[in-house]
Amino acid sequence: MPTAPRPAHLAAPLPVPGPAPVPAHGLAVGPVAALDIGGTKIAGALVDAEGRLLARVQRPTPAREDAETVMAVVAEVLDALAGSPLWDSAGAVGIGSAGPVDAARGTVSPVNVPGWRDFPLVDRVRRLAGGRPVTLVGDGVAMTAAEHWLGAARGHADALCLVVSTGVGGGLVLGGRLHPGPTGNAGHIGHLSVDLDGAPCACGGRGCVERLAGGPHIARHALDGGWRPGPEGDASAAAVAEAARAGHPAALAAFERAARALAAGIAATAHLVEIDIAVVGGGVAGAGEVLFAPLRHHLADYATLAFARGLTVVPAATGTDAGLLGAAAATRATG
Repeated sequence: MPTAPRPAHLAAPLPVPGPAPVPAHGLAVGPVAALDIGGTKIAGALVDAEGRLLARVQRPTPAREDAETVMAVVAEVLDALAGSPLWDSAGAVGIGSAGPVDAARGTVSPVNVPGWRDFPLVDRVRRLAGGRPVTLVGDGVAMTAAEHWLGAARGHADALCLVVSTGVGGGLVLGGRLHPGPTGNAGHIGHLSVDLDGAPCACGGRGCVERLAGGPHIARHALDGGWRPGPEGDASAAAVAEAARAGHPAALAAFERAARALAAGIAATAHLVEIDIAVVGGGVAGAGEVLFAPLRHHLADYATLAFARGLTVVPAATGTDAGLLGAAAATRATG
């Protein structure tokens, strides 16, 4: 099967303390299996120690179906990977899942897959994978692992990586190591409150970063300001970004508001744990400078302490394969 295009710059492969054979230089010989589970797709791949996707498969997520129907698709993806001649050499399985996840218990409760509530995903996957060890992290942590391994955070000891899409997630690298936290959710910047009197968030808080910078909220703010979608009726954040590039004031204001919320959350993280880079990916980041220009501007207003002033913000580099690469990298990083 053809391999996926590699990122433009490669990191040294991560050490694998797990069961795959480890030679003297500390790098894994065999691949690991990776699962990327979200509300739209369930993808799987065998990923080698240099980040090559040696085999891959993808199926639509039956997100509105019952728990066992969704699990049957996970089983189908794993079964397809098991058909590869490389499967026997895969020493572990990594899962990056939409959340919330609880890595300590091995359960997932994705907001966008209502049939899964406290679903014992790790146990079920372990059984399907012949008892191989399974590592579970949230999708924001998976993206962080990918960016630290092969992407824009490569070489940085302390980083925050964000996924800005329908929601806003994230993950942390501290002291040169992925820091998923006890449940696999550390770095979830989307639910930092940046407006104490702000609108209620689905999480139960108020004025969360996600409530201001998530794609649907960007679109809603633009609509409230007088922007209207074109003849196709596309009221997405991508359509708002196109209007902002054309100079529409309500579209520009919506991205300005989102950028300010992200800047406040990033600065708060920098002041708390001394990151030196923030990597922003996800669909909303595809807006480019419509988002990044005001984000950098507002970051200068919020990251005011001396140790945070050098903080840089850059786009993510691992693209649509981030979930799979990150699930594999999390397995290698956490063993």
